[in-house]
Amino acid sequence: MNNQKQRMINDMKKKRRNRQRFGVLLILTVLAILLMFIIRFSYIVIGGKVSDVNLSSQTQSLYENSRIDKASRGTIYDDSNQPIAEDTTNYSVYAVLSKTYVGANHKPLYVTDKRKAAKVIGDAIGMKENKVYDTLNAKKGTFQVEFGNSGKNLSLETKNKINSAGLSGIYFTKTQARLYPNGVFASHLIGVTKTTEKTGDSKLSGVMGLELAFNKQLSGTDGLKEVQKDSYGYQLPNSKTKTKTVENGSNIYTTIDTKLQTYLETTLTQVQKKYNPKSMNVVVMNAKNGKILAGSQRPTFNADTKSGISKMWRNTLIEDSYEPGSTMKVFTMAAAIENGAYNENATYKSGVLKVGTKMVPDWNTSGWGLITYREGFARSSNVGMAKLEQIMGPNAWLEYIKKFGFLKSTNLGLASEANGSIEFQYPIEQADTAFGQGINVTTMQMMQGFTAFANNGKMIKPTLVDKIVDPNTGKTTYQAKTTSMGQVIKKSTSQEVLSMMQDVIYKDYGTGNAFKIDGYKLAAKTGTAQIANSDGTGYLTGDANYVFSVVGMAPAKDPKYVIYVTMKQPQNMQGTTGNDILAQVFNPLMKRTLEEDSSTALSSSKTNVMVADVKGSKTSSAKSTLNEQNLDVAVIGNGRTIANQYPASGATVLSGRKVLLVTDGEMVMPDLTGWSKSDAVNAAEIMKLNITTTGSGYVSEQSIKANTVVKKSTTVKLTLK
Repeated sequence: MNNQKQRMINDMKKKRRNRQRFGVLLILTVLAILLMFIIRFSYIVIGGKVSDVNLSSQTQSLYENSRIDKASRGTIYDDSNQPIAEDTTNYSVYAVLSKTYVGANHKPLYVTDKRKAAKVIGDAIGMKENKVYDTLNAKKGTFQVEFGNSGKNLSLETKNKINSAGLSGIYFTKTQARLYPNGVFASHLIGVTKTTEKTGDSKLSGVMGLELAFNKQLSGTDGLKEVQKDSYGYQLPNSKTKTKTVENGSNIYTTIDTKLQTYLETTLTQVQKKYNPKSMNVVVMNAKNGKILAGSQRPTFNADTKSGISKMWRNTLIEDSYEPGSTMKVFTMAAAIENGAYNENATYKSGVLKVGTKMVPDWNTSGWGLITYREGFARSSNVGMAKLEQIMGPNAWLEYIKKFGFLKSTNLGLASEANGSIEFQYPIEQADTAFGQGINVTTMQMMQGFTAFANNGKMIKPTLVDKIVDPNTGKTTYQAKTTSMGQVIKKSTSQEVLSMMQDVIYKDYGTGNAFKIDGYKLAAKTGTAQIANSDGTGYLTGDANYVFSVVGMAPAKDPKYVIYVTMKQPQNMQGTTGNDILAQVFNPLMKRTLEEDSSTALSSSKTNVMVADVKGSKTSSAKSTLNEQNLDVAVIGNGRTIANQYPASGATVLSGRKVLLVTDGEMVMPDLTGWSKSDAVNAAEIMKLNITTTGSGYVSEQSIKANTVVKKSTTVKLTLK
């Protein structure tokens, strides 16, 4: 009994000890947790951060309202202040599929009619209806879907077209974009942009051409406004407001003449389609001030749609160097005259010249017997130029190569401009450079060098950007000036070479007879450069395996304009010559350039006329007004009122110039028979038609009969004779 009582007492004591231990443990645990809270709280109070988040800033952000004002990217303009590249807004379409996405009164905010949505979206974005429908039938649980690249970069017009269908569940996101309204238009010179995403913010940045070279100036700086607010969203009284003013990007004004550039692009495209050259380059420059009026290349791309950009990323006008061939002889002859190596009465035996163990051949290896160096220049004799190089000596010739700006960049301002190169160690290499082989140049280096002959020996640097204007202040931050690269040859030398270049066109034995233009006197030099094998062992053979080129200057006695055309390996020569193909670009382009500048015309029987403003006038009255100015009027359309005119009012033209008047009625095809190619192209441009031509001279046939009503983008084919 006593033992049992003792056991009970021991059990009670044990339970009491256990309760005491548990109590102590519980108290210690609570104290430990409390201590941890105290330490954590102290850390937060002292450091002010939780998980690297600044609590003060985070709390403040709850009561602050921030607004970012996006800076507009600067606009790139032509020489008439018309935009070439400007900011716009694009849209991307997406569709919500989840049936949980509903509004007030359980109104569906998701796609309810997938078949109708597929048709509307497919038609609008150019995507097959079935493919859109499949996208809208994504696997169960998908909240929303997009439509790939086809559903991105949509115009406001496309967005409105989709919205007008009244579909539920179709939404759009808005992004800043770049508009290139002219499409294929000096695309490699102007460049393009790309959109970069960073922390939810999108920004345009240049990746080519002027867009890249002047990206910093064009970009601008975003603005910011921050205000403190209460929990209801109202601004707190006496609170501080942080403001950073938006600075829009600067505007760039180029030297490009839109009329010439558009005409150049049209002409180049026609030649490209017909003869399929591997590449072509063309530049039009005002030689007096160095301004580039037009410039393009093939292959090229549409800057607005990016179509064709993968075929040629490089700007071949400045990034590619090549052997120029016989157009280099302009510089060789000038150097020989300056050096005293040229004697106008001296003759040499043409055909073939032996240099060491190598041979320099004329393109006519039989030669033309004993001829003067001047005649050799007009005939494009390699032997004559090589002999002049030998008389000068390699050191003197190399000095002039450098004087004319070769072997170093023209520093036009665009990225990746090449310096060129030369092989000049051995006598045969030195002789080769005299007729444009063994030396690699860029198109812009050639253009710069040519200016010396248009400016009495003074060489002018090419210019593409005329000025840069800060739109925030209205101030011009950069203004281009005519930059002289020095007096590289004497005035008498430049004039003598220009005289020889006229022989190229107007002498029976000249190689440039194809480049005559009625009413204008020109100076020119042609070139046919061999193309080196890819393995470096000699040159390619075959009628098409050359770089064909021509440089022309006008007016011949005192050139204002220089046009340089190069064409590499036409794949479909159609039985014609390289010069004949080049003439299909050069001749109409030079004529158009000169026609726009009435001061270059030769005819003294014509007078300058300032075109009257007849827009808004009755058609009959407009015709009478312009006829009184001795202008040749052609009316396009059957309306009673003039809606547009070309040339524009105020333009100065020669009397007798054809003026096109577009009425407010239906567009009617005029009778183009007897029109010049340039006038026919003008008509097609103003009517927004596509035009293709065959032959040369004046229009003899047209595929669309006169007085036929036509719509925009219709193609008209013209035969010229």
